[in-house]
Amino acid sequence: MNSSDLFKLIFLIGLIAAEVIRFPHRMRVKQARRQKKTTDDRTRPIDLVLDLAAFSGMEIIPLIYVFSGWPQFADYARPELLGWLGAIGFAGCLYLLYRAHVDLGQNWSPTVEVTPAQSLVTSGIYGVIRHPIYAAMWLWGVAQALLLNNWIAGLATLVLFGLVYFVRVPREEQMMLDHFGDEYRSYLQRTGRVLPKI
Repeated sequence: MNSSDLFKLIFLIGLIAAEVIRFPHRMRVKQARRQKKTTDDRTRPIDLVLDLAAFSGMEIIPLIYVFSGWPQFADYARPELLGWLGAIGFAGCLYLLYRAHVDLGQNWSPTVEVTPAQSLVTSGIYGVIRHPIYAAMWLWGVAQALLLNNWIAGLATLVLFGLVYFVRVPREEQMMLDHFGDEYRSYLQRTGRVLPKI
């Protein structure tokens, strides 16, 4: 197995691990939606388009590349050390995803909404950064760019998730301000969005 194939395999293992981490939380949200337990749902049609774009960048485009090698014209030479840095980055991404979902517990939602029982989580990883799942997605994007030596498949997450991040985060934070008021305003002052505040 050459190093390019090895790093594709590492990416594939990381992608599967991320899905395993997120699966039980997605199932819980699906069950809650059946019971219509949403108080304030601000999801818009653009959110569905953005989610599909991010999913394409994180899974569809790289999986096409991993299994078919297409688009081969966009391949480039990559030092092996960068591939190993990508593997370390993906491990960090998986840890952040796991930790964020554990710390959020019942408060996680994949859409822009607040549920009746939702509380403001400010402990664990959320005591340091407000959006550790988004931080994990940025780390995923960097890791993918280092693992997949292809200008299209490698950079797809950074570009397509970036659209989601810059459109959604201000709306999510406004919703949290509307729902939690001064408690969230104080939380904003002491935490960074995706990096710890210095």
